[in-house]
Amino acid sequence: MSRIIYLHGFLSSPDSFKAKCTQRWLQESRPDIEYLCPLLSADPSESLETLDKLFTRERARDTFVIGSSLGGFWSTYVIERELAQKAALINPAVSPHTRFNEFVGKELQNYYTDDCYTLDDNDLAVLLDCDGESLCQIGRYYLLVQKGDEVLDYRQALTRYNGCKQTVEVGGNHGFEDYEKHLPDILSFFEL
Repeated sequence: MSRIIYLHGFLSSPDSFKAKCTQRWLQESRPDIEYLCPLLSADPSESLETLDKLFTRERARDTFVIGSSLGGFWSTYVIERELAQKAALINPAVSPHTRFNEFVGKELQNYYTDDCYTLDDNDLAVLLDCDGESLCQIGRYYLLVQKGDEVLDYRQALTRYNGCKQTVEVGGNHGFEDYEKHLPDILSFFEL
């Protein structure tokens, strides 16, 4: 059985709109595909441990990844280590260690739970260590960005994932408007 693992963004959860939308759409349209969405900690070391355990255990299976925002960064980590077949990246974070500088020392709360976390320089170092200089698996990525993303600069993603399959839409937002209509194209890219 093929498996799709959805990786949510920073301070998000499996209860996010896109995670739930993906789960619901797969249940209705493709019940033959197993769906998983792990809860990723705001602590990059803990997220890395969760991903390494999950993807190492599932490596032999037909595993595909959909990652949103920081989940797109983690999806890239997984693909570059050949722990999954392909990934769809939704408004992905590029080089988050540079973006998260402004949050170091500030208490941040998860959007869906009462959990709080304070980023430190160690966290930035973990993110930097997970961020490869160049992509070796360019054919395994499908980038989906909306130019209206108010959180991340879509142009960074276009540069980082240059040469991969891309859908670039005018307007939209960081949440990626009309996400569900792209799920058939994502599964087509996954060849499922």
